[in-house]
Amino acid sequence: MNNKIKKINLNHSFIFFFVVNIFCILLFKFNNFNISSILCLILILIVGVSHGSLDHIKGKKLLRLFNIKSTYIFYIIYILISATVIVTWMILPSMTLILFLIIASYHFGREDTQFLINDSSYFTQILYFFKGFLIILAPLYFHFQETIAIFKLLLIDNEAFYSSLNFIETNNVIQIGIFCSTLSSIFLFLKNFEIKKFVVFLDYFSILILNYYLSPLIAFTVYFCFLHSIRHSISLAIDLDPNSLVNGFRLFVKKALPLTILTAIFSFIALYLLENSYNLDSAILKIIFIGLASLTFPHILLEYFLEKNEK
Repeated sequence: MNNKIKKINLNHSFIFFFVVNIFCILLFKFNNFNISSILCLILILIVGVSHGSLDHIKGKKLLRLFNIKSTYIFYIIYILISATVIVTWMILPSMTLILFLIIASYHFGREDTQFLINDSSYFTQILYFFKGFLIILAPLYFHFQETIAIFKLLLIDNEAFYSSLNFIETNNVIQIGIFCSTLSSIFLFLKNFEIKKFVVFLDYFSILILNYYLSPLIAFTVYFCFLHSIRHSISLAIDLDPNSLVNGFRLFVKKALPLTILTAIFSFIALYLLENSYNLDSAILKIIFIGLASLTFPHILLEYFLEKNEK
């Protein structure tokens, strides 16, 4: 089954790389073409968030490992963690954002690469982090002011935070971070060398190309939905039916649909409430990034405890 996942994900990286290039060239040629923030939100809710919509099934599996019969415990803990993240963001936005970016970097790097290299050594975990850190660094490098504007919309009004960002911009810290991310891809390629592992460079260049041509929100949406989420969904579909990817995806959609719809409903309720205080684009940015943070923390904790206790 691992070989099947590897083969499909290798093809997925090739397809994503070539589609991204064609997509960006077309956008560059027709420079008046624009993608609205509401479309980004819809894509993230339908394609992006759905890859975590089987967490309730994984949660039941984790409860069985601890001999806990009541599934309500999982839902209560999951919702409490999500709510705590949102409340903490309101109280300590700078600290929560920084913590979210660190955890998200590691999560993206690990989840996008694990089909090639599944190694628990500390060095490999560091490589995962720097590989995923490119998702954060690329928009800062290509669209620094626009990325800063997004941070400001996320309730970040800490002068020390922006002073540190200005220091980062003027002292080539972003370039050093991208260099470290480049090295991490090289090390991951060379680790237990196989020529097929050069797909890590396809993912690397796809992220750079997206952020060069597109705004931070659109670049993140394309990456999150069509590289990160699709890749994770492929693994889930194969877990559901190892013999048929098509049937596996059918089962995945059926099982993921209830929580995906529920998340979408809450998101649009939040959008309606926020529109009273913010313009549409600002409200959408808040929902996307604060909402993703509130879902990412419990999702990663669940993956960690499940993996740790299954060994």
